[in-house]
Amino acid sequence: MKVLLIGVGGVGEAIALVAKDQPWLETMVLADYNLDRAHQVQQRISFSEKFPIEQVDAGDIARVVQLARRYHVDLILNAVSCDYIDTLFDAAYEAGCNYMDMAMSDTGVNMGRHQFEQSGKWEDKGRLAILGMGMDPGISDVFAKYAEKHLFDEIDEIGIRDGAALEVKGYDFAPTFAIKDTIEECTDPAVVWENDKGWYTVEPFSEPETFEFPEGIGPMECVHVEHEEVVLIPRWVQCRRVTFKYALGEKFMNAIRVIKMLGLHSRQPINVKGVWVAPIDVVAACLPDPAQLGDRMTGKTCVGTWVKGWKDGKPRQVFLYQVTDHEKSMRDYGCQAVSLQTGFGPVIAMDLLARGIWKGKGVLGPEAFDPDPYLELMMQYKFPYGIKEM
Repeated sequence: MKVLLIGVGGVGEAIALVAKDQPWLETMVLADYNLDRAHQVQQRISFSEKFPIEQVDAGDIARVVQLARRYHVDLILNAVSCDYIDTLFDAAYEAGCNYMDMAMSDTGVNMGRHQFEQSGKWEDKGRLAILGMGMDPGISDVFAKYAEKHLFDEIDEIGIRDGAALEVKGYDFAPTFAIKDTIEECTDPAVVWENDKGWYTVEPFSEPETFEFPEGIGPMECVHVEHEEVVLIPRWVQCRRVTFKYALGEKFMNAIRVIKMLGLHSRQPINVKGVWVAPIDVVAACLPDPAQLGDRMTGKTCVGTWVKGWKDGKPRQVFLYQVTDHEKSMRDYGCQAVSLQTGFGPVIAMDLLARGIWKGKGVLGPEAFDPDPYLELMMQYKFPYGIKEM
């Protein structure tokens, strides 16, 4: 498989490192706006011919199409901000190759609208776009499909729960994922789906609950946050309700509340002494790069899918999850835990696509495919999952 990887920040770097020795990968073009960053990642991999570098503006469709055609890529993998999802999605269609990302464009109940509305065009062209194929969304969605296939006869609720016992030394507020996307999902209305109401929104950080995370992480307060699984899962998994809740911590939530209260989450440029700048860009510039936090972090992060329903006439609750230990992540890959956990998602999916195990046409989510070979590969990639009866 030949891949054009757009974005080599923390997650993009993790993708390249996990994929570098895989026999199915022929070429992975490391493309980034910051060419120095692309050089750094290439040097870490040491396979320069297999991993050429290119400078690219993710908002420049013509340039992305040019690179895709020059390298004859099979797939464009989007590892940049949500701002560029529609652009790269459209570029892949124009270039005539497949597409994969780890998030979705738009917000609230309209999330993914641009992509889903064009599914017919992609089918007619014989091309495939897989949306939301990271960790969460991504592997969390695969867990939901696996639960439907093997663990339940009837599902009442699927709840994605994300929690981490991670500390970043030296910072009071340091998001461990893409800063602008993190702020956006924490300030937008959160989405809930119910089969008799459809999609609707609730206040971010609402309806707190205590959830017991496994492998020593322990109980943490989780709250509603906007996330893609709520839009994806109901399209392919039969259930009555879908939610997403995040364990953020009071300090983190208070920082987000202040950012929102002051309007610093806005992406609309304002005039500051003759210079036009978006407030969220200022906030992002003031915070540490998540890709550079590895030496300061400790702890574990967990993403899982909590499924409630019925099996053989009896009520059942199961939590399917993946825990990544930061110390092991740094030891094995030199990447911080959140970036590495996210990076495994698309790499395993590309493996299945390259070998023809996953295949399809149109615009699909991870739930549209057979979950069994995916979970099998998680173990082969030494990225283990767990299943806990609740």
